[in-house]
Formats: sequence, structure tokens, C-alpha cells
Amino acid sequence: MLKSEYSKNKLEKAQTPTSLDTMTSGAELLVEALVQEEVEYIFGYPGGAVLPLYDAFYEQRIPHILYRHEQGATHAAEGYARVSGKPGVVVVTSGPGATNAITGIADAYSDSLPLVVITGQVASPGIGKDAFQEADILSMTTPITKHNYQVRDVKEIPKIIKEAFYIANSGRKGPVVIDFPKDMGVFSTQETYDTSIHTPGYVVKTSPEQDDVTQLLVALSVSQKPVVLAGAGIHFSKSNDLLRQFVEHFDIPVVATLHGLGAIPYSHPLFLGMGGMHGSYASNMALTECDLLINFGSRFDDRLASNPDHFAPHAKIVHVDIDPSEINKIIRTDLGIVADVKHVLTELLKRRGEAVKHDTWVKQVQAYRTQHPFTYLETDNEAFSKPQRAIEYIGQITNGDAYVSTDVGQHQMWVAQFYPFKKHGQLITSGGLGTMGFGIPAAIGAQFAKPDATVVAFVGDGGFQMTNQEIALMKEFNLNIKVVLINNGTLGMVKQWQDKFFDQRFSSSVFNDQPDFMRLSEAYGVKGFLIDQASQLESTIDTAFAHDGPAVIEIRISPTEAVLPMVPSGKSNHEMEGLL
Repeated sequence: MLKSEYSKNKLEKAQTPTSLDTMTSGAELLVEALVQEEVEYIFGYPGGAVLPLYDAFYEQRIPHILYRHEQGATHAAEGYARVSGKPGVVVVTSGPGATNAITGIADAYSDSLPLVVITGQVASPGIGKDAFQEADILSMTTPITKHNYQVRDVKEIPKIIKEAFYIANSGRKGPVVIDFPKDMGVFSTQETYDTSIHTPGYVVKTSPEQDDVTQLLVALSVSQKPVVLAGAGIHFSKSNDLLRQFVEHFDIPVVATLHGLGAIPYSHPLFLGMGGMHGSYASNMALTECDLLINFGSRFDDRLASNPDHFAPHAKIVHVDIDPSEINKIIRTDLGIVADVKHVLTELLKRRGEAVKHDTWVKQVQAYRTQHPFTYLETDNEAFSKPQRAIEYIGQITNGDAYVSTDVGQHQMWVAQFYPFKKHGQLITSGGLGTMGFGIPAAIGAQFAKPDATVVAFVGDGGFQMTNQEIALMKEFNLNIKVVLINNGTLGMVKQWQDKFFDQRFSSSVFNDQPDFMRLSEAYGVKGFLIDQASQLESTIDTAFAHDGPAVIEIRISPTEAVLPMVPSGKSNHEMEGLL
């Protein structure tokens, strides 16, 4: 929970608005524009080019959270955006400040997360002259943003902010960059506060064509083996309940992507698990054998469809996505519906008719789930705990209700397999870009979005060493986040691939030396709990979760523990290896 004094200060500042008539500087205009957008927090890191902005932040009309690195600030904004549904706002300085933020911007673009990133820039006369800490951030971010701006006239600031928030959070969500020259924060204007927006060519189609809905219902009426593929679009369109009603009425099994986990509860009888490279046997066999595949809001990425030419080979493919560029981009589509998933599900339910049953098909895929569930072999090495068991147990004691962030790698896949997600938006992870170092700052951003929620961050020992400095914020704001550090002394997923595909030539994937993570976390004022005896796993986790305040829980696991099952790259979904 946030410190009470901080929350009180935030409330007091919010209740003392500045009159637009008294505003003169560009920095003040920008702050007022952010207030008008109801921004709750600014995640950032100051520097010379943004000093005028930070001087305006001094009054804390919007609380500023000082991260320890610009990459951490952008990942925190992503975590905030994923959980709150609002754009995360980042402010960084010019040059290295802006370039350090690029990883988070690219990550948000890949995973369709709304960010508004304000990058400082050298004063306008110095642009293009290799001034100190100058970088052409517009060129650098053009491929990884929905849109970017450079402020050239102070009076345009409110309009640019308004447009940026609209673009970031409409249609397929994503990041927008606003490059802000230093002099734009100092110059003044007496112009009217103009918030009209002008977005030529930016048209978002949300409602489906009625003929497309009819075609989908006809396809359903003749299908014997339908499957729903639930992607992140379910979360972004807030369609969890509609999806559940739809699949229950039509009796359709559900496969989730990584970002689709929680679309319907883990415990639901129609849920088969995550599909793809480290997906469940039931999910991958359902994708292989279905005669109708309805994709709601997933982009058919290569971790799901490693071999597109043989993906769902017997199925009629229906793809519903708000982004028209995704239709037919990877998988041949028989029916592409460009619309908001929520609107499509609403229309389908309006015209649903009598309930439908696919008893034989449902029993078949449920049998697959029973035949090869996600499982693991217990170890006889007392020094090493089973990560799967730890994640299962944390799922039990949090009742499946926690917001869960992860880094990238083996632990990420174990979380996807074994944490019992109940609703969409609980999993906060880097999917498309696969960014190590994402987990800790994203968890902090999620906790700011949901101060009273349980937040758990699962990280590996590799990713932990990339952004662990951000745990200072957990202490500073008394954030009750539990960081679960799965430590195998290696870059686990890299080593697993080297083991299988590179003749066990473990090139630079084993850490020959590591810090004492317990002493490191406690140096930041965060309580550490070490589990180096398997028999102590559950009792130590209980103690750590009962601790009032942030904690780092280090769990030692075997360096040979692998994520199974696995569909090797380039293979079809049914060609899984390592089934138990």
C-alpha cells in the first residue's frame, strides 16, 4: 500500500487546480494538459533538457515517481497501463535518457500497451547541430510508435497532448512519443487553451459488418470441432464476461495465448490452457484437430504458430481483430472481421438462438487435458526446490487473485502453465519483445495502479540483475510486492536451447559468480527470504507472504530444470516433445 502521507499529498494537490488564465509557460501548459487527461502518476527521470518541466512538476499536481533508470520507468508505465487500462505517462531527458527509454517503447508497441512518452530535446536552435545530449528520437522511434510529435510551437502543446492520449488509447493501443525541446518549456503564450484534435487518416472501425456476424454464426452451426483462441484483445476490449457467455452457450473449448491467459478462469471446464511452444497438450491438439478456429484478438505470433503452413490444418479460420493489418498477415484467414472484439461478441450473443452442445468434441479435448496435464517430476535433491511447485503454491495462498508480473524466460513459461489466473489483466509480462528486466518495474507500476491488490513478481536471476535497482521504490513507497527470484545460476531458457539444439555447448549461459541476493535486497531495505532446502519451500513462502511490506524470496532450483512440453521452432503444434 502507498504511504499515507504520499496519498494525502496527492489528494491535496489535486484539489488546488491552476487557472488556465494564469498559465504562461509551455511547461505549465503541459502539466495542465496532463491534469485534464486525469493522469494519476508520471514515471520518469530528470535531466538538463527537461528541467523546465521538472520545475513545473515541483508543485506535484500530478505525483512524479523517480525511477532509477529510464528503462525501468517505461516498464513501470507498461505495468500501470496493463492493469489500469489508462495510458502510462513517462518523462525522460534528451539523448541517453530518451534512448534508454526505447526498449520500453518498443516493448509497449509489440504488446499494444498505451503509453505517452515525453522525451526531452535540446533547445530548438540546437536541433540538428549535434548539441550536447542530442538524439534524433523521432527517427529512432518512428518504427516503434503509433505516432510521434516534436513540439515546435508552445500554443500547440495542449492539442498535441490531447491527440497523443487519443491515439495511444484507441483502436489497437500503443505508445506515442512527444519530443519536447527545452525552450518549449520556457516560452510563454497567451493563446486560448485549444484541445481540439486532428488525426487525418486515423479511423478506428469498432463495429462488425452484420454479414460477417452471419457468416460466423453459419460456420458455427455446421462445425463439429470448434475452438476459440483468446488473445490480448479480450482484455483490451473488456470482454471477459461476454467471452465466457459465448463459449458456454456454444459449448466451445478455449485456448489462450500468453497474453490471453485469464480470458476465462483457469478452472473453467472449457479452458484447455495456453497454446503454442510451451503450451498444453490439450490446447495444441485442439488447435491441430479443430474444424473451426475463432481467433478473438490474437495476432497469430510465431510462438503460437511456429509453422504457419501447417497451423490448424483442418480448420476454417475466423480472425477478429481491431487492427486490419493483422488479418492474413501470418495465417490464411477464411473470414476476417475488423472490429472491436467486444462489439463482435455482443452481436453474436444477441443472435445466439438455442444453446449448442459439442459433447463428443469437448470430452475428447478434456481427455487430452487429463492424459497430459502440466506436471513435473519431484526432485530428490534437497538443495533444489521445484519452481512449478512454488508457483502452484503461491497460486493457492493468493487464491489465484494476484496481479502477476514476470521477466522473460523459463520462469515466465512456468507461471503461464501453473498460476491459476481467474481474470484477464492479471498477467503482466513481456510477450512480443521478450524483454528481460521487465518484471520488477512492471510490478511496481501495477501496484501504483492497484494500491490494495496483491502483486507478485516472478523473475529469474538473469533479469533480476538488469533492473533490481528499482526495488528501492518498493521500500520508498512501502509497496507490498513479493518478488520471487527463481535462481538456477544460469540464463535458463538460453541454456535449455543450447542443451537441446547446440550439443550442450553452453556458451556464456552460466553465471560463474553471482552476488548475494539476500544482502543486495536488504541493502535496499527490502526483506529477503532464502529457500535453499526443498522441505522449507511452503513454510518460507508462508512467512514471506505474511511479512508486512515488500520482500524478495530467492528460490534455488536445479540448473538442469527445463520447461516442458516444448514444440521445437519450426514444428507443428502437435509435434510436442517432453510430455510427461
